[in-house]
Amino acid sequence: MDLHTADISGKRFLVTGGAGFIGGHIAEYLLKNGAAKVRVLDNLSNGFQSNIDILKAYPAFEFIEGDIRNPDVCQRACDGMDHVSHQAALGSVPRSIKEPVYFNEVNVNGFVNMLKAVVDNDIKTFVYASSSSVYGDDPALPKVENKTGNCLSPYAVTKKTNELYAQVFADTYGVRLMGFRYFNIFGPRQDPDGAYAAVIPLFVKGIINRTPVYINGDGAQTRDFTFVENAVQVNILGMLSQNKEAFNKVYNVAIGESFSVNYLYNACKEYLGSNWEAIYREPRAGDIRNSLADISLAENMLNYAPTRKFEEGLRETILYFKERYEKFNG
Repeated sequence: MDLHTADISGKRFLVTGGAGFIGGHIAEYLLKNGAAKVRVLDNLSNGFQSNIDILKAYPAFEFIEGDIRNPDVCQRACDGMDHVSHQAALGSVPRSIKEPVYFNEVNVNGFVNMLKAVVDNDIKTFVYASSSSVYGDDPALPKVENKTGNCLSPYAVTKKTNELYAQVFADTYGVRLMGFRYFNIFGPRQDPDGAYAAVIPLFVKGIINRTPVYINGDGAQTRDFTFVENAVQVNILGMLSQNKEAFNKVYNVAIGESFSVNYLYNACKEYLGSNWEAIYREPRAGDIRNSLADISLAENMLNYAPTRKFEEGLRETILYFKERYEKFNG
């Protein structure tokens, strides 16, 4: 599906974290749509070689295996590029509580290294992944960009700090940038196997294999589950935007609808024709209770228009993981 109208055949893009879930989808979209060059920077600590292998099929693809904590690597990655989509980051609330120093090194120090490289290499636009976690303990729904609360985890602090640094770099160095507060992005190729795996592939895996599936708390907590294609769309629109008023802002990236975790689990069971029950356990520290986005700012400034709603995206995601697990188990 075309998520943009501008000609990108003469443009060169850097996608950091392009071996990962969202970054890999962004890089693939750019390559499929004829970008002159798509360079991926990734240290493969969270990303997967299998995602790189998908991208290798395109002649315009280039891979740099490196770490954003290294300023020289960031400079080399930005050399000759027009636009940057910065997706490289550590992304788990519970892991950040266990490893706050590591999260700061990657998510904050690495982010500043990238900003400096963007300045030094005269990058035209820089878009980056923020998070709905910056809303913290603010209870208001829906979430509006200019109203946040106290952060509830080290991960949330790193993303809030990214937004502060971005504003300073925009004001001080004239960088054209924008941040995207992702709301529970899901879809094919999301990691189902790590210690901090995302909830949808974790549910599907447990239901298919009839292994224990855990729901934190009572399951009534709500999320604005957002299919990955919508995250790809906003990154492309952001990098190619000609609207001067759109830059130096942060945007909610979501659908504008919320569903409970219980609803999600029951939907997964229904699609898979299973009666496998989940096990409830204590709520998880640092988690936001309810999440629902106001997406009007992105709609007005970037012409963002979610193409895939929750139910449709969930069907595609479940089908992807069902085929994967059946192939693996077979």
